Amino acid sequence: MSRTFPAMTSGITSGFGGPLPVAGAVDLTGRTALVTGAGSGIGRACAVALAAAGALVHVVDIDGEAAKAVAEGINGRAHVVDLADPDGIRNLPADVDVLVNNAGLQHVAPLHDFPLDRFELIQKVMVTAPFLLLQHTLPHMYERGWGRIVNVSSVHGLRASAFKAAYVAAKHALEGLSKVAALEGASQGVTSNCINPGYVRTPLVEQQIDAQAAAHGITPDQVVADVMLGRSAIKRLIEPEEVAAVAVWLCGPHTGYITGASLPMDGGWTAG
Repeated sequence: MSRTFPAMTSGITSGFGGPLPVAGAVDLTGRTALVTGAGSGIGRACAVALAAAGALVHVVDIDGEAAKAVAEGINGRAHVVDLADPDGIRNLPADVDVLVNNAGLQHVAPLHDFPLDRFELIQKVMVTAPFLLLQHTLPHMYERGWGRIVNVSSVHGLRASAFKAAYVAAKHALEGLSKVAALEGASQGVTSNCINPGYVRTPLVEQQIDAQAAAHGITPDQVVADVMLGRSAIKRLIEPEEVAAVAVWLCGPHTGYITGASLPMDGGWTAG
């Protein structure tokens, strides 16, 4: 026997104070976002996309000229900060509705030769800094009853690769931090998710190509084809704008029930 159920959409709200729209672009008018590592690559793409959606964007980067250039292009605010310095983080704005933890760095070396100072620096920038930024911005999100935390993780937050001990460890830690933020923020209207891209066409990846070539004793072209894309079913690098589109989508009206998730953008890497 079939049954007909009444439509329930009229009682669902978007978290923006109105009914859930059927479709449409994300509107972040009146919201404030903070993006780390926003001077280039994925961070820059996220800053541009969030500004296009209507948000005021704080552009955070250690490269002052890059941060200023991006901020000027989107009418944002530039902040020159070394995320390894807790004092610099504390001086950033706290009245943030959307936090994008994106900043990262890489070092390629076998475990037995991995420099301790590089390992510790990568943890400071990619684990401790997101932790401090959460402490800094969550009170504002809780007060407003709405917030979106987008952690740009990596396929290396779900899988490991040789010669990347610090990066893999940091991304796995970021995954755990994101899930804790999701559990604690659920009752406050705050979601926390990770995006897990494979290799994205960024300066960081371009720098890795030569380092991987030296580590594996192969040519740069072989690094791209065999190392970077060897486990991906889709044989191309990801564009930063593709990652940014997912980041903005996570801030939209249809994703308020998505939290504590890790969203692979890996071309099928983790499917095999």
